[in-house]
Amino acid sequence: MSIRIILVFFLIVPCVFAKETQMSAQQWLEQMSRAMKALNYRGTVTFFKNDQLDSMNYFHAIKDSHEQESLVALNSPMREVIRDAGKVSCTFKKSKKGVINHRPASRSFIVDLPNDFSVLTDVVDFSVEGEEFIAMLPVQVISISAKDDFRYSRRIWIDKQHFLPLKVEVYDLSGKVLEQVVFTDLKVVDELAFIKIDKELKDHEVKHIHQLVFFSADNASFVLDSIPPRFQKEFFTRMKKNNSTQEMEHLVLNDGFSFISVYLEQKIKGVTEGAQTLGTVNSFTHFIDDTQITVIGEVPAKTVRFIAQGVKLR
Repeated sequence: MSIRIILVFFLIVPCVFAKETQMSAQQWLEQMSRAMKALNYRGTVTFFKNDQLDSMNYFHAIKDSHEQESLVALNSPMREVIRDAGKVSCTFKKSKKGVINHRPASRSFIVDLPNDFSVLTDVVDFSVEGEEFIAMLPVQVISISAKDDFRYSRRIWIDKQHFLPLKVEVYDLSGKVLEQVVFTDLKVVDELAFIKIDKELKDHEVKHIHQLVFFSADNASFVLDSIPPRFQKEFFTRMKKNNSTQEMEHLVLNDGFSFISVYLEQKIKGVTEGAQTLGTVNSFTHFIDDTQITVIGEVPAKTVRFIAQGVKLR
């Protein structure tokens, strides 16, 4: 009798797991995207980037469609970073200084996601991989594999209960891990209090950046002849350089997972033409007469070079 029960158990279990894996990779990612915006949750997250390890307390609060995300450092330099309503503020407790970055593009601290995954299927393969445990929670591993050399591949470990990302890895073109984000604990709660940014920055010396008017990209004094597939123009602005009357133009591109900035300004003495790399970030500087074009983003070196060398002045 016991042997019969065991046989029945092994026949039923595969059916249960088969049902769980019926969701496609895109459906897992869509569920995750909704959960990240709709739930109140907190935890401890570790960032591995540019060969450095950083642990922080993480909070995500949502109320009446108002979303706030914050990180509090557990190690020096002690700081708090808050994303709220189109701006990101960073407060340094010891020095009593703060920075507020105003920009229309809202980035998650954990992972950037496109609004529509289906439009990227010609440049990215989405696939469901194995099941694992992260922070003692069962997760489904989703692979996002680039079909070209213009973007990085990724894997995301999604919590099977709440559909939140518990781990994210970014890979270079050879498959080496460039960046990793991992939760060591995560808890979903009914409510989280919102941080009052003005109160946090009280008695701090505050610097505002990118507090500018945004224009159509048609107002730029340059055009891009070379844009990688599925990268779209996100916003365009002009800004004054520090302690100068000279103006710099700034155009941002986005494919849903990565942002690329294109800067145009007067040629700077001492700057050399060519590429630079720091972890996931690559940049390429190109000269056209007395004009300097710098393209920078969390994309392969080929991508920023391709864009920079395709810039034409109007």
